[in-house]
Amino acid sequence: MIRVTRLNGEHFALNPDLIERVEGHPDTVVFLVDGTRYIVREGVDEVLDEIREYRASILATAYAMDRGTYRAASPGSAPAHPADGAPRASVVPFPAREER
Repeated sequence: MIRVTRLNGEHFALNPDLIERVEGHPDTVVFLVDGTRYIVREGVDEVLDEIREYRASILATAYAMDRGTYRAASPGSAPAHPADGAPRASVVPFPAREER
C-alpha cells in the first residue's frame, strides 16, 4: 500500500495495483481501475515514486525471504531451514542480473 493525503489533510493508503492512472491538472487525481477517483496533495511524481518504492520493497522482501534472512529467527526458536541443511525457498528465486 502507498500512503497519500487528501486535500483536507486526511492520510490514507491505496493499493497501487489498482491504480489505472495519475493525472495532475493542477490537483493530482488518482484514478483506480474501478472508476474511483481520489484528489491528493502529493504531486504526480511523488505518487509515482511511492509506487516505485512499494514495488521495490516487494522485490527486496522476496529476495530476503528466498535467502532466509527475512525476519531472521530469534535465539532459541526453531531453525529457519530443514535439518538436512538445504534451504527452503519460500518464493521463486529472482535471477541475478548476470543470469538474465
